[in-house]
Amino acid sequence: MDPVIIVGAGPVGLTLALALARQEVPCVVLDEGPGKDEPRAARTVVLREDTAALMERLTGMPLGRAGAHWAGWRSMRRKQVMREVVFDDTEPAPLHIAQHVLTGALRAALADERLVKVAVDSRLDGLEQEPSGVTAHTRGPKGTWWRGSYLVGCDGPRSTVRKIQDIRFPGRTAVERHAVAALRTELPWRDEALLHRSPPWRMSGPSAGEVTARPLPDGVWRLDWLLPPGKDLVTPELLLTRIRETLAGWAGGTTPPYELLDTGVHTVHHRLARRWRADRVFLAGDAAHLLGALGTHGLDEGLRDADNLAWKLALAWHHGPHEALLDSYQTERRAVVAARLRAADQALPLLRGGGGLRAVVPGSSRGHDALLTEGHLGHGQLGAPGVYADSPLAPRPLEGEVPVDTPLGAPVTDVRVTAEDGTFVRLRDRLGRGALLVVLIAPGTGVWERKHWVGAGIMPQLAAAVTALPHHAELLVAESYPGAGAHTVLLVRPDGHLVTALSGVRPADLYAAAEATVGGPVKAQAAAGASAGSR
Repeated sequence: MDPVIIVGAGPVGLTLALALARQEVPCVVLDEGPGKDEPRAARTVVLREDTAALMERLTGMPLGRAGAHWAGWRSMRRKQVMREVVFDDTEPAPLHIAQHVLTGALRAALADERLVKVAVDSRLDGLEQEPSGVTAHTRGPKGTWWRGSYLVGCDGPRSTVRKIQDIRFPGRTAVERHAVAALRTELPWRDEALLHRSPPWRMSGPSAGEVTARPLPDGVWRLDWLLPPGKDLVTPELLLTRIRETLAGWAGGTTPPYELLDTGVHTVHHRLARRWRADRVFLAGDAAHLLGALGTHGLDEGLRDADNLAWKLALAWHHGPHEALLDSYQTERRAVVAARLRAADQALPLLRGGGGLRAVVPGSSRGHDALLTEGHLGHGQLGAPGVYADSPLAPRPLEGEVPVDTPLGAPVTDVRVTAEDGTFVRLRDRLGRGALLVVLIAPGTGVWERKHWVGAGIMPQLAAAVTALPHHAELLVAESYPGAGAHTVLLVRPDGHLVTALSGVRPADLYAAAEATVGGPVKAQAAAGASAGSR
């Protein structure tokens, strides 16, 4: 079968290629550039804990060393500390990392991947579809036709794939603008990120009265100043003045020594593609959506696109056309991103303007700062990861279903589990392999060798039920899971979202949930797809 063609070699395209290769699907990545990225210290991304874990799992690198897991978060208004957050096991820190460092880690991992070919200096200029596959043409001195089974456009805001497929990309332009600087210095809040609203010193030039400081490794900080609406030019001289005023304000009046590494102006757009799938062509990342009103979370959603799509494409590639499963990519991901855009479009004008604040957050400016803080940290309506509660892959209500602390369709909590070979691993380490995960909650098993309990109690019955499932599944055992009682059985998707929680071993319920998760009977849909293709 032909490989999957991925157009675009940014973090989303490279992540998708690695994720597919881990599931034995060959890929061709069309990179319009030379195969390396220009270092930009001021172009950084913030990844939520589970997205950072996805990146570490795919690259095999501890990215916390290349980026920064913050020690805490501080929100201030004028001179008053409004909120402080200390990151620990109960409140994991997000990962802040330079985008070129993340892309470099992905490229390094792909260099050793036999199933992925990266074609540099290959700019897409033509695309044709037929029932059995897609053909893409790249221009240049060595213009080439590429044959693929599917094609995914990860080629950014000006996506050629989206334009060729004539997919509309409506939305709002310049929702917010931020002046950005990366510099090496010492701030009073060591290793803590800071949101400072209405700082007590006077800012030169246009200012909306908000600055954010986020630490990176080696004493480097990214500073963002929210700019007022309009198109006022941010000159180098004005930005240098803004840096000195801000550092002096935090240091009590005297500007500390600093080394300026990079600057820029970050403009936020809000756009959402009408369709994310056109037969065998898909969109992901900035080609499908633009968001990130708080400056750094847009890529996180793009990586979730890749994680959602990879296991579905892999199943279709190995087992034949599976339309309900492939359609669910657009249904799930577009709904999540649309909800986030709606929340930002409704809340941010009121939060920034202040006058209509009570329409969103009852109370004083403290509630205002709390909502912004939650957005920055990946919580609340502006930042929490998406839940696929209304997914077409969700099973019908099951008789044996029980509640746990994770809502159905939400990412599972990472807990220690015992794998089938008896080793202790993290639950997230078993994701991304294309298999469903069946997790039995069995308190006390951690103190015994696997051979003593694998054939006892309900284990043989559960193992038999797992073997009979309509899709490959891995059986894991955990001593505990938040909100789950003993003998609860969890079914988890390959991308880490909870399908159902059952009270005990219920083979019929487990089978029905697994079948719904893969979009219905695979063989029946594959046969239907083959029949349609022959007509």
